[in-house]
Amino acid sequence: MSVKAFELVPAVEREQVMGEKVRINIECIECCGKHLYLGTNDCFIHHFLLEEHTTAKGKLAYNVQKLLHKYLGLKKPVAELKAASALERLIVLCDSSITVVDMGTLEPVPTGGTKLKGVTAFCINENPVTGDAFCVEMAVVLARRRAVQICTVHEDRVQMLKEVTTPEQPCALSLDGYNICLALSTQYMILNYSTGASQDLFPYDCEERKPIVKRIGREEFLLAAPGGLGMFANAEGISQRAPVSWSESVIAAAVCFPYVVALDEGFVTVHSMLDQQLKQTLSFRDGHVLQDFEGKVVLASSKAVYILVPLPLERQIQDLLASHRVEEALTLTEAAQRNIPKEKYQILHKRILQQAGFIQFGQLQFLEAKEHFRKGQLDVRELISLYPLLLPASSSFTRCHPPLHEFADLNHLTQGDQEKVQRFKRFLISYLHEVRCSDSANGFHEDVDTALLKLYAETGHESLLDLLASDNACVLADSAPWLEKHHKYFALGLLYHYNGQDSAALQMWVKIVNGDLQDSTRPDLFEYVVDFLSFCSNLDLVWRHADWALQKDQKIGVQIFTKRFTSEEKTGQLNPDDVITYLQNHSQALLLYLEHLVLEKRLQKEKYHTHLAVLYADRVLGLISRPSATDDQLSAARQKLQRLLKESNLYRVQLLLGKIQDSELLLLERATLHGKSEEHDKALHILVHQFKDSAAAEEYCSWASASHDQFYRQNLFHQLLSVYLDPDVPGGAQTVAAVDLLNRNADDFDAVRVLKLLPEEWSLPLLRPFLCGALRASVHARCTSQVAVGLARAQNLQLQHDRVSSHDLCFFLFSMSAQSQVAWCSLHHSVKILQ
Repeated sequence: MSVKAFELVPAVEREQVMGEKVRINIECIECCGKHLYLGTNDCFIHHFLLEEHTTAKGKLAYNVQKLLHKYLGLKKPVAELKAASALERLIVLCDSSITVVDMGTLEPVPTGGTKLKGVTAFCINENPVTGDAFCVEMAVVLARRRAVQICTVHEDRVQMLKEVTTPEQPCALSLDGYNICLALSTQYMILNYSTGASQDLFPYDCEERKPIVKRIGREEFLLAAPGGLGMFANAEGISQRAPVSWSESVIAAAVCFPYVVALDEGFVTVHSMLDQQLKQTLSFRDGHVLQDFEGKVVLASSKAVYILVPLPLERQIQDLLASHRVEEALTLTEAAQRNIPKEKYQILHKRILQQAGFIQFGQLQFLEAKEHFRKGQLDVRELISLYPLLLPASSSFTRCHPPLHEFADLNHLTQGDQEKVQRFKRFLISYLHEVRCSDSANGFHEDVDTALLKLYAETGHESLLDLLASDNACVLADSAPWLEKHHKYFALGLLYHYNGQDSAALQMWVKIVNGDLQDSTRPDLFEYVVDFLSFCSNLDLVWRHADWALQKDQKIGVQIFTKRFTSEEKTGQLNPDDVITYLQNHSQALLLYLEHLVLEKRLQKEKYHTHLAVLYADRVLGLISRPSATDDQLSAARQKLQRLLKESNLYRVQLLLGKIQDSELLLLERATLHGKSEEHDKALHILVHQFKDSAAAEEYCSWASASHDQFYRQNLFHQLLSVYLDPDVPGGAQTVAAVDLLNRNADDFDAVRVLKLLPEEWSLPLLRPFLCGALRASVHARCTSQVAVGLARAQNLQLQHDRVSSHDLCFFLFSMSAQSQVAWCSLHHSVKILQ
């Protein structure tokens, strides 16, 4: 694919070279800075001065001044010219001899030492190895000799350093450091004249076609290969670049990175070294010489000289981008890095990446576009600005100039194709989300977040709520109308809340719950509002909306208060007393709130416990008096009341007794209340004689004594036994119940006290379980006490032994009385036994 890489600019006209002589032809050229030297077939050297200037149309042109011409006197064509600028010398090959002339005067310079005659070719070492700045290294090929001579040219002499033999007669050569690249008569080879190592490259017939050996860089050469290929080879003989395909009839080549320029009989072709593609073709008849000098490519016919002026790489890149050849433009941009200062290149590279991204964006190649935008560090607002109305009105953004793309807006891009519109919007959502999660949005978060919100709302994207629920920089003035336009009322409430306008947020949500606005985003919006109010720090808002919530649903609405911290836990929160007063007209909510305080928060206040117990009692009494109440309802209500009466110690017992005293169904509750007042005899009397439930009586004794010692428990069970044995109550003593109580709970009675209470006429077999249990307990207690006494005595003896052993004393038994000796021996024997 073509690109205009060079312009052909005339430099030296025909008349300036030959004057009126018709048969004069240019044979060779050399350029050193602004100085141009031509060698002609009549043995003249012409010296010109080239001055660059820019025309009115902005194009480069040359002013040429002829400084001098010199006849060498050999009547042979000048075959080769090479400049040694450090020495101010020009090395000339003419009539198979090397001559050195002064660059300024073109006068021959005497060269003592080696005389170089019979030379067929020579080249300068552009990567010298001698380290002497005031000499030039060159390689020389001599006629009819299979060898290359390595020489140095000094200001006043030419000196041969080394002669290197070759397998065949060299035809052409190029030198880089110690490496000589040779075109032999039948093949190319690379030879290291320092180590003697050589590497054959590929065959080539020098008689059939002129060889080309061109040094293009450090340890790298360009060669004309069979089949019309330009081959690259390094010092190891390896090709690290793909070959370029040029004409079979190429007669010369030059390199102006990143291009290879080739000359054939009718054309100049330009190939890229980066992708090996043909980039430009220039028609040029009678081409004779093509050379590159310090970035200049000089082209000569037999009569005139031209300069191939490379167009600025930036212009070439822009031309490629204009043709939508993105990959070629990026490849050329990366290659331009070696020719552009670092800071300037970084700016250029970023811009090219951004332009490439927009080209691929327009072609719906979104993955590639995103990658180029990321690498090019695109100001994301450039992309957002393509989408109408997405940038907030407060944004100060203006598009880059010169523009990065040719698009007016999304409508221009899509031409009304709605499917494309949606694809572009999905891409922007994805890209903005990534930008928002990175540092790329620094400095313009408002633009990014506002655009993202608008896209989410417009497309119904699920991430809209996530955006508003997190830290964001959405502009309220732009975002609110947009959300309202697209009926995203719940999201609008979130936006108000994020911006500190909780009152506006609640008004919006209340309208949705009441059906004044239609938004199905959250089916559980009422619960959400209640939850919001439960954590709202603005108490005025809480009180203002609490009645609305309780009117909707007391069970859910009361969570406004139950989910909040109480004033005893955190200052600045609602006072429970105020809440209870407020809930007087909402009985269900009041009950739930008191349960929350007493059963969940465990607040130890008598008024809360009493109030809850009274509400429970009223609920039970109400169900009892209501004929339509079911047994399950009554049972559940009584269980709540019984649980509270048993577990709480803070309610007012007498108040509750007064409420339920007249109810014959609430015997258990009355018994529990008497138990709280330590009126166990009354409680047991109710359970045994009115409720007539022995199991309930025994359970009461266990419950009432749960937090007391064994003596208290025994007293309760003895009281229950006395109630069973009381003959003065209607129906007389309950013998069977008393026997069962004794036999089941033998451990909870004092057997001696029981035997005193029992009537004398009772038979012992009737109480056998109780008596056996009591006897076992008595024996066990006696044995246990004996063991304890024995252990105590043993411990005492051990302590006495340890105390005696700790004193270093001698005892003489014979000085003791007989009685004392016996006592001492007995003590010693006892200690031994213990040990």
